[in-house]
Amino acid sequence: MHIEPGIIAPAKLAFAAVTASAVYLGYLPQLFCRPALLLRTALAAIFFSMFMQAFHMQVGPSELHFIGAIPIYLSFGFLPTLFGFALGLLLQGALFEPQDLVHLAVNSLSLAVPLMAMHYSFGRKLQSVNVTTLLKLDAMYYSGVTLMVGFWLAISNPATSLLAWAQFASSYLSLVLLEPVFSLGILWLVRRFSHSKLVALCLSEGTLSAPSIASSSDV
Repeated sequence: MHIEPGIIAPAKLAFAAVTASAVYLGYLPQLFCRPALLLRTALAAIFFSMFMQAFHMQVGPSELHFIGAIPIYLSFGFLPTLFGFALGLLLQGALFEPQDLVHLAVNSLSLAVPLMAMHYSFGRKLQSVNVTTLLKLDAMYYSGVTLMVGFWLAISNPATSLLAWAQFASSYLSLVLLEPVFSLGILWLVRRFSHSKLVALCLSEGTLSAPSIASSSDV
């Protein structure tokens, strides 16, 4: 989901920076009102960075990464995942790919907008977690990511062809099929240690009550 450096004009990068700032500043008070969310945000950022570095490959005009979005979302909650994406991209850029920092706002929005759409339309209404619901979450989220990447590529200089975007979009089908298995494994592991006070501090309350998922705004 990384947009390759140099294909988006500075004025459009500025637009992305202003938009991303507005999104994150709007949620910032909710994050700081609960100290436990800060710890979960840090953990979400670390795991997200690790996942990205564990698997990534060039696909057309962008990159295919193992994002781990749904297991991170279910484990740490909505707000920690939202901020964890931006911090994880910053961490990954600072440590491994400094050329990606110029597109930090673009790549953050590519992950944040689909997350918000998924959370408010389906995620926070979840009552149980099974393979079917995980497939729905994955399909909704990664469809949003590929559409966001398509948007950035459509306004790039020069505009990227539809065929190149389709090549990138189709590559995410593997994640939609494989990530639910990973998510189930993570949830099973969490349940094994659900009585630990440290686990309770680090993870979303909704995850600890799996298979039921709480519907509070921070899940």
